[in-house]
Amino acid sequence: MTNEQIFFEIHTGISKEGPGDSVSTKKAFSIINDLPPKPKILDIGCGPGRQTLDLASLIDCEIIAVDTHRSYLTALEEKAKRAGLSDRIRAMRIDMNALDFAEASFDIIWAEGSIYIAGFENGLKKWRGLLKERGWMAVTEVSWLGSDPPEEAKKFWEEAYPAIRSIEENLNIIADCGYEIVAHFALPPSAWWDDYYDPIERKLIAMREKYKDDPEALHFIEAEQVEIDIYRKYSDFYGYVFYVMRLGAHASSVLA
Repeated sequence: MTNEQIFFEIHTGISKEGPGDSVSTKKAFSIINDLPPKPKILDIGCGPGRQTLDLASLIDCEIIAVDTHRSYLTALEEKAKRAGLSDRIRAMRIDMNALDFAEASFDIIWAEGSIYIAGFENGLKKWRGLLKERGWMAVTEVSWLGSDPPEEAKKFWEEAYPAIRSIEENLNIIADCGYEIVAHFALPPSAWWDDYYDPIERKLIAMREKYKDDPEALHFIEAEQVEIDIYRKYSDFYGYVFYVMRLGAHASSVLA
């Protein structure tokens, strides 16, 4: 078994592919205003589409949801059909680093738990041209919540995601990229546990037995466990933060 195969065995069948919850998605969307009728939304790195369905249920809109994994897109399409939202969602297999939509195509760009793939600053710069004038962007990015994280947490993230920054550093990057921050807030710990880490941890128990004679698979499984354990110990020091921003010079500042 390859690491990729083990990864998808762990992650297949859970409702989302990263920390997040419907309450936070709806809170972020509630901040957005001054939208045209039937706004056009680009959901980048949509995964199996938990947030896509939330957005489609909140407003009459057109959502293009993109991801590179066909299995995720198929799951989204099936869930959208069951929810009666297929007419609002179009799932497309596209790499976020090769988006070929026309400039100024979207009223909102949404990226929960995915902008790190492009790079936080790089994604903000590259995707800006896809927004209409005064368009909105809402992204989540793992961020330090304080100024002095414990050494064990720092070491883990230096290896897992060296680009992790503080909230203040990310706010400065947002401003430097030509956006005005309208709001930011940290996701609650429940957004990590309820539909993400808890179901993964239950899967790991069975997979240790299944792959007990496969050292490489076990190594990957234990790496997943380490990630969970680090968050269990240090959730006060880092988390996913929602950043809601807008193009233009007159966005109000509502920092939470």
